[in-house]
Amino acid sequence: MNRFRIALGFETGFEDLWRKRDSYLSDVDGFQEFHLLRGLTTDECTLFASHTVWETKEQFETWTHSDAFRQAHGQAKAPPGTYLGHPEFEGFDVVL
Repeated sequence: MNRFRIALGFETGFEDLWRKRDSYLSDVDGFQEFHLLRGLTTDECTLFASHTVWETKEQFETWTHSDAFRQAHGQAKAPPGTYLGHPEFEGFDVVL
């Protein structure tokens, strides 16, 4: 997951950015599913997370070094002021 802190008033534009871009994920070995999650809104921001599920950690890591990754992330141009800091990566392994 990547967690994003999005400035108030920029939420719709951020969601549209994700809706309109081509993720190239459907062609990547090991990819299972993607979700854009909207979390709490505070006085400062709205929290979002991009969440992907992969068959293996190795397949995820291979994707992060691929042309598909660079192409998808090259489209992630949001208006200045959208992001409050850099996205924060959080990786998890399935336990149960």
